[in-house]
Amino acid sequence: MSNSHLFLKSGFPRAPLQNGVGRYVCQLQRITLKFCKNNGSSRGMRDFIENHLVDFAKENPGIVVYVKPRRHRTPVLVGEYLNGEREWMSCRNNTQEEISKWVDLLKTQNGSSSSLRLRKMWHTDVPSIQGPWTPFLLRSPESQGQVYPSEEASKPLETPQTATEKLIELFRQQQLEAGEEAHEVLNKKRAE
Repeated sequence: MSNSHLFLKSGFPRAPLQNGVGRYVCQLQRITLKFCKNNGSSRGMRDFIENHLVDFAKENPGIVVYVKPRRHRTPVLVGEYLNGEREWMSCRNNTQEEISKWVDLLKTQNGSSSSLRLRKMWHTDVPSIQGPWTPFLLRSPESQGQVYPSEEASKPLETPQTATEKLIELFRQQQLEAGEEAHEVLNKKRAE
């Protein structure tokens, strides 16, 4: 097992500055496209710049786009976010469709959240003062000393009485009443 997770930054999943509560603010501040004018590995980046970059800039006026030609280097996408994070991505031998997908991914992220080790899968800014809920929180104290498996504990808590059970109960009540009447008749006969 690897210990590389020990060197990752740790944190909680959260929206930056409660983003989306009011209006959504794109967290990508600027994107830099670095490429070579001659190298074959930059062909997809050059095609993206020629065909899609102007449309991307028109659709996203809040994102500053830099195009930086460099000689004899591999093509690179660099995204800079509002929180100061930088995301660096190599685009060697990628097609223009792949680069378009990478640019969209950078646009929807909020920094290097993929390289963040999550401490918990949830986080709240207002923790409960009552403490965490457990399945044994509202159980009666008598159930603490019970030996399992238990016939009584395995029954449902509240089940409505079935029609058969109601009929059996009525029958027994009638037998009790008939038995009491017969008992009274015997007592009267003995008393006479």
